[in-house]
Amino acid sequence: MSNKRPLILRAFDGESVERPPVWFMRQAGRYLPEYRAVRKGHTFLTMCHNPELATEVTLQPLRRYPLDAGIVFSDILLPLESMGSQLEYVPGTGPVIRNPVRTATDVAALKEFDPVRDLPATMETIRMCIEQADVPILGFAGAPFTMACYLIEGQGSRNWPQVKKLMMSEPALFGALLDRLADAVGDHLQAQVDAGAAAVQLFDTWAGALTPDDFRRWALPASRRALARVSGAPRLFFTKDSACFLPWLREIEADAYALDWRVDIDRAREILGDVPVQGNLDPQSLHAPHEEIRRRVHRVIEKAGPRGHIFNLGHGLTPDIPPEGVGAAIDAVRSWSWS
Repeated sequence: MSNKRPLILRAFDGESVERPPVWFMRQAGRYLPEYRAVRKGHTFLTMCHNPELATEVTLQPLRRYPLDAGIVFSDILLPLESMGSQLEYVPGTGPVIRNPVRTATDVAALKEFDPVRDLPATMETIRMCIEQADVPILGFAGAPFTMACYLIEGQGSRNWPQVKKLMMSEPALFGALLDRLADAVGDHLQAQVDAGAAAVQLFDTWAGALTPDDFRRWALPASRRALARVSGAPRLFFTKDSACFLPWLREIEADAYALDWRVDIDRAREILGDVPVQGNLDPQSLHAPHEEIRRRVHRVIEKAGPRGHIFNLGHGLTPDIPPEGVGAAIDAVRSWSWS
C-alpha cells in the first residue's frame, strides 16, 4: 500500500475526494465462478471457520477488480452458533436455527460470547488478508435486532411473526435479549478492529420490517449500544428499507450510514446532515447494458456529492449478477473525477 492515506478512510472522515471509493456488499460470493469452484468442496460454515479458505475468497474479488477495500468473508450468524444455536445452511432455505429462542429459559441458556476465543478464524482471516492485500480490509457484524430475528424465528421470514409476538407480548424479555446481542456484536466488531480491520459495518438487514415507532424503541437503541462498544476505526450502519427511518438514524451515533437503493441519496444527505454516506445503486442495475450501468453509477455519484461518499450498492450482490456488470460499475466509479 502506498504512503497516501487510503481513499476510503478519507471518505469516512468526510473529506472531499477526487472520486468516491468503491466496494460492494457481498463482493466475495456466489456471483464469482472462482468462489463457486472453492465452494464445491466445502460447506459454507467450513469456509467461514477456515482462515485459509476465508482468506482466499476474501481476496478473489480484489484480484479480479480494482476495488478500494475488501470485506472479510464471514457470516453475521456465527456469534449465534458460538452462543449455542444449532445453525445450519439449508439449500433453498438459507440459514436455519434448529433450537430457536422463544422463552426466558431459552434466553438464560445462551452462552457468553467471546469473539477472540469463539471466532479465532475470523480474526486470523483479517490478519492474513491485510498481509496479502494492497487495500484496507473491512469487518462486519449483524445488528442486534437482525440477529434476534434469526434467533427467534429460526430462519428467514417475510413478516417475522414469532419475533413480533415475543416483542409485543414480553417486551422486558425481548429487551434483555437485544441487550445481550448488542454486547456480543459490539465486542465482535471491536475484536475485528483489534485484528486490523480498517472499518466495520453493522448490518441491520431486517429492521425495515418494523414500524417507525418500533424501530426507535428496539432496533435503534440496540444498534447504538453495540456501536458504543467499538472504537479505533470508522463504524458504518446499514439497514434495508430505511427511508422512513432517516430522521432518526443519526441517533445510532455511527460514523457513516449506508443507504438502500429505495432512498434518494441527495434527499438522505439533506436529512442526515454532515455525515458520510455509502451507497446506493440498485444491485439489479448490474444486469443493464454497460452504458446504462455507467449512467446510473454517475447519477448516484452526482447526487451524493464529493464529500464523504463511499460508492456501494443499496444491498449485497446476488448470485445472478454478471461479473461483467460488476466490473462495468467499478470502471464507471473509477472514471469519475470531481476535478
